[in-house]
Amino acid sequence: MLDPKKIEAWIAAGLPCESVAVQGDGQHFEAVIVSGEFAGLNRVKRQQRINAILKPHFDSGELHALSMKTLTPEERKANG
Repeated sequence: MLDPKKIEAWIAAGLPCESVAVQGDGQHFEAVIVSGEFAGLNRVKRQQRINAILKPHFDSGELHALSMKTLTPEERKANG
């Protein structure tokens, strides 16, 4: 069973993040990722960036499903 902390580490290793939080049941996961790198990118481009980081893990079958919320630090502050 895949540990959400492992996914957090993969994302953090590939993208400078203010915060990364992943929750899941071992197969399906939800991530909230806050990074200044998302500034100026739309939701699709942000998710493509994360998917590119995680591609080897998707391709190997180790990671099956990840839904994500991607925010800039400013968006997180605005959303409380």
